[in-house]
Amino acid sequence: MPEHTYSTWRKSGRSGSNGGNCVEVGFADTGRAVRDTKQAADPNRAMLEFNGNVFAAFLNRVKSGELD
Repeated sequence: MPEHTYSTWRKSGRSGSNGGNCVEVGFADTGRAVRDTKQAADPNRAMLEFNGNVFAAFLNRVKSGELD
């Protein structure tokens, strides 16, 4: 899906404002996308796209510490 398909992009609360390791998650009816905020000026920057159920399962595993 094109980047504009995602109506809302939210930057990680763990990302700093100093240009370090920053990621954003985009939200759409059909799924989620993750992109690197350091490449904001690049209109062709890459995104990783996931269906909503897969992304929710991933977040649950992260929150449980299973992927530490």
